[in-house]
Amino acid sequence: MKTDTGAREPVLILAIETSCDETSVAVVKDGCEVLSNIISSQIETHRAFGGVVPEVASRKHVEVITLVIEEALSTAGVRPQELTAVAVTQGPGLVGALLVGVVAAKSLALAWGKPLIGTHHIAGHIYANRLVKELKYPGMTLVVSGGHTELVHMEREGRFRIIGRTRDDAVGEAYDKVARALGFPYPGGPHVDKLAHEAEAAFALPRVWLEPGSYDFSFSGLKSAVLNAVNQSKMKGLVPDVAGIARGFQESVVEVLVEKAIRAVREYHAEQLLLCGGVAANKGLREALTRRCGAEGIELIIPPPVYCTDNAAMIGAAAYVKWRHEGGIPLDMVADPGYSLEKWSVSAY
Repeated sequence: MKTDTGAREPVLILAIETSCDETSVAVVKDGCEVLSNIISSQIETHRAFGGVVPEVASRKHVEVITLVIEEALSTAGVRPQELTAVAVTQGPGLVGALLVGVVAAKSLALAWGKPLIGTHHIAGHIYANRLVKELKYPGMTLVVSGGHTELVHMEREGRFRIIGRTRDDAVGEAYDKVARALGFPYPGGPHVDKLAHEAEAAFALPRVWLEPGSYDFSFSGLKSAVLNAVNQSKMKGLVPDVAGIARGFQESVVEVLVEKAIRAVREYHAEQLLLCGGVAANKGLREALTRRCGAEGIELIIPPPVYCTDNAAMIGAAAYVKWRHEGGIPLDMVADPGYSLEKWSVSAY
């Protein structure tokens, strides 16, 4: 285990995130203080295609990665020689996009003589919460993003165990597909969230609980129910109640997410409930979880929206945990699009 003892210099980590369609570089101090967090988004580019095109994403990362690195260092006021280590998202993600970040991080680590820290993307989302408040253990995290919907138990710092996951569509994927059915462009989540708050009443849609006691999720059936509601209205020559359907969909999703998260906190005696991932920016989910945790006396941490979507500051926060317990890794590290969160956990201690 690598630990901090006595007086020491601050740990300054340059972190790189290129797992999907944001090119981001940050400088993070001691795992919780963000000195810079530069994000170059590709949303406008991919909107024309209705979703992320992997090859296009990789090319865009190549175009801007050097500029974003330079801006992150300049904004932080940090010189390369002052850095402790270089961190990068090793996976999961789009393999071509990951490779751009990994090659850049390896090159910098070699040129500057700094250790390299391979970091898990979802661990980054989880530790984005440490940019808001110190974490307590054991903890429970509800991960809601474009490609992941999971309940993650953390017995101690850097140790992850997935107790529930989606069996089909992730929440973010379901939002995008429903938004498309309702006539909204990519990314669809914000449109559905906004419309849900404007609706006078919710269209009745099912809740999918699965087996008694299960912490898994399923959203493909709910998505199909939305498509069926839209198609039935059109077949009858009626204009679909888009706002009501959006509200019904969101209420169904939020109720299942909130109830299972609260139950997991109770069963695993968690000290805190963390919310993370791109869908954590959803107003309806944030409000519902805040109300329920307040009523239940559960401490809830939700990062601000800038740390919910993909960003390098969260990678720096997670990398700090890995650095403290294990140090750097060899430069022959490879990008892993299917990287396991549990496998990335720090060694037993």
